[in-house]
Amino acid sequence: MRALPPPPLLWLWLCLAAAGAAAGSCRDKKNCKVVFSQQDLRKRLTPLQYHVTQEKGTESAFEGEYTHHKAHGIYKCVVCGTPLFKSETKFDSNSGWPSFYDVISPDAIMFTDDFSYGMHRIETGCSQCGAHLGHIFDDGPRPTGKRYCINSASLSFKPVDKNSAGEGSGSTSPAQTDKTEL
Repeated sequence: MRALPPPPLLWLWLCLAAAGAAAGSCRDKKNCKVVFSQQDLRKRLTPLQYHVTQEKGTESAFEGEYTHHKAHGIYKCVVCGTPLFKSETKFDSNSGWPSFYDVISPDAIMFTDDFSYGMHRIETGCSQCGAHLGHIFDDGPRPTGKRYCINSASLSFKPVDKNSAGEGSGSTSPAQTDKTEL
């Protein structure tokens, strides 16, 4: 007796699950380099930060702390402190969320297919702890053409140290030292 192939949707789900597992993402927290208990996260994070980073939530457009933020420094993962974006790559996309055209390091962000809400998007997450950050789109400015659309609630900010050489150039900023330590 011949076995029937699985229904098309089940087949698609199995293929996507296998692709996600092969990518080595830490979304399931098993492959994460930094792991926190849910109890610890609920104590440390605000309810909105927890919802966004742990439940793949989204903050309301134009209401995030960093949407119109202009200070020079480094944007980090609010959960684990991994440096993610330099302020020099932030731009106003008029989308309602902080937008960046490049990451601080290619290894800082992980990408996952997101088929929620009946569409295909690419979710961005912290590669160290698996926190949900936002999504990436191909409508950003040069030189990358990318728009990392990131929830403010998933970020913390470290201003450039005014006492370091370079006064904001980023060439010797403490955040770059943090990057190499992770």
